Amino acid sequence: MTEGRKIAAILVADIVGYSRLMGAEEEATLARLRALSNEVFRPAIEAHGGRVVSRAGDGAVVEFRSVVEAVRCAIDITKDLAERNAPLPLDRRIEIRTGIHLGDVIETQDGDLFGDAVNIAARLESICAPGGICLSEDAWRQVRDKTPETFVDLGEQELKNIVRPMRIYALSRSGSETPARPAVVDQPAGLMRTARTIPAAAIGVIESVARLTDGLASPPDASGDPAKRLSHARKHPGLAKAVGILETVERIVDVVTDRTAGRDANAALPRQTAPGAETSGGETAPGVRRRRNSRGRGDSSAS
Repeated sequence: MTEGRKIAAILVADIVGYSRLMGAEEEATLARLRALSNEVFRPAIEAHGGRVVSRAGDGAVVEFRSVVEAVRCAIDITKDLAERNAPLPLDRRIEIRTGIHLGDVIETQDGDLFGDAVNIAARLESICAPGGICLSEDAWRQVRDKTPETFVDLGEQELKNIVRPMRIYALSRSGSETPARPAVVDQPAGLMRTARTIPAAAIGVIESVARLTDGLASPPDASGDPAKRLSHARKHPGLAKAVGILETVERIVDVVTDRTAGRDANAALPRQTAPGAETSGGETAPGVRRRRNSRGRGDSSAS
């Protein structure tokens, strides 16, 4: 057999809490794992045409020719384990996490597999909840209309040591958990917070430049108090105009930020029509008279 490349479905599975189980009941856990290997893992892999590429004490890498068969194998194993775990206390249950990816791999002469496809499957496994199955988008596209199970779109996620973010899908099962999606940063709010710091930072830069050129008679205040720093800056005539511009920018940022926060808060509240307010048809209710402001827009106020 010569070394070469091929497309393969890679399944990586790992025992949840393996070290804890072995630490608590070493011999009993080892015996249970051997029994599961003979009664659950190996029969399921063989039934779906899989090949065990490598195994460790707490996990294995398995190759399949078909993504559908890889997913069916993972589901069969997960269901079988769930049935066996049902009567056991939580701390004695043996559960697995499974990641599946479809990709290009390098197969060595001895049958081992290398490449990003193997690494990605391993990273998918690492973010699964206990008893969970996670698929890459490449794998999900192959099975979305071929299995009755539902997979939840977790969106794009950063995987450790994987260059590009990947869209991930997790098996949705009754009573099971799916990996939580990473917190989405409120980008507008984050930008506003950053914008608030720009004027103060710019003032610090101006002070540093002025100090280097002996523009300031005394060093700027090091207390961090913005008011004192501005006071030092204003003493230098050449900086007064720049500081004034920065103060104007700071006020504008504050106004925009406050308005954005207010608009977001109002959007979260249910809309209610107050007694005497204007109706949707444009009519004004009794007790309300219409007036025009200086810009000519219609406005209403209580009479």
